Amino acid sequence: MYWYPIFLDLRGRNVLVAGAGKVALRKTKGLLEAGAVVTLIAPERDPAFDGLDVKYLRRKVRPSDVEDATLIFAATNDRAANQRLAAAALSRDIPANIADSPGECTFLVPARFTHGEIQVAVSTGGRDPRLAAKTRDLIKEAMHG
Repeated sequence: MYWYPIFLDLRGRNVLVAGAGKVALRKTKGLLEAGAVVTLIAPERDPAFDGLDVKYLRRKVRPSDVEDATLIFAATNDRAANQRLAAAALSRDIPANIADSPGECTFLVPARFTHGEIQVAVSTGGRDPRLAAKTRDLIKEAMHG
């Protein structure tokens, strides 16, 4: 299966990020760079989130949390919670990225970088994120070298 590549305008759009560890942090930073309005839900959060412009709800995520979201990122360390969030998003036709289960994703986030006005994104369709990151780094090096 091939994924259809797309770049989204997220300026001012509500995006839900469930979880507040390293994966969620990486996703959140990219979303904020794109102008998204991020709601972060997790019982605890990594101190690296301090100072980021997010709405933080200190609790476990609930399926009903997806209702006002344009996109969903489930990056908790709780498989069952991620699964419930994926099902809730799917039932409402809201695109969801489930960090611990590519098979439940309705969209993938590629390895990417920006160089001036150019944004490069590389994907393996979720099969090999390390290869995508390595390829991204090779392209980045070639552009800067």
